[in-house]
Amino acid sequence: MEFGEKLQELRKNRCLTQEELAEALYVSRTAVSKWESGRGYPSIDSLKEISNYFSVSIDDLLSGEKLISIAEKENKTNIRNMCNLLFGIVDVFSFLLIILPLYSKTSDGYIYSVNLFAYTETAAFNRFIYWGMFIALVLLGILKILFTQLKIVKSQKILTVCSILIGVAAVLLLALAREPYAVVVMFLLTVIKGLLLFRYVRAE
Repeated sequence: MEFGEKLQELRKNRCLTQEELAEALYVSRTAVSKWESGRGYPSIDSLKEISNYFSVSIDDLLSGEKLISIAEKENKTNIRNMCNLLFGIVDVFSFLLIILPLYSKTSDGYIYSVNLFAYTETAAFNRFIYWGMFIALVLLGILKILFTQLKIVKSQKILTVCSILIGVAAVLLLALAREPYAVVVMFLLTVIKGLLLFRYVRAE
């Protein structure tokens, strides 16, 4: 007997509707329906809840092979979520390129380090581009964190691609402007995102 059939039998033996079981397990009715129809399996935590609720062992519900498969899938999902979360946090740290004194400014024959607010050694258009890129990265980071917390998967790849492209463009533009400190910070942030992306792809 498959897991879905076992769950359905256990539920009916208790004279429960799918909605009532869902409330008892703190999941949606759709999730219960999906499990019973064989279109999916619960997480390890949900399996424990089902096991405790019906006073049956997890081994009675699922075969060892299927349990290992679910655990591996859940582990990969957790790794991907962690990578997305850290990716978003790294993007939010792009605000450091705005507030830290990473840019050079010449005054009375001396060279000072200033933040982006006081940076006037380049054309207004270039400063506008810098502001646009750094604010865009921060916003992408915030969206990445929110989407990860809300488990919205569809737009994650678009956010990732946009972030990487903007990061690479920022490194190139800052290098052309000969701003070594800003280049180093932006390069490090981009490399960290590249490593997180590599780890994410390996978990797929």
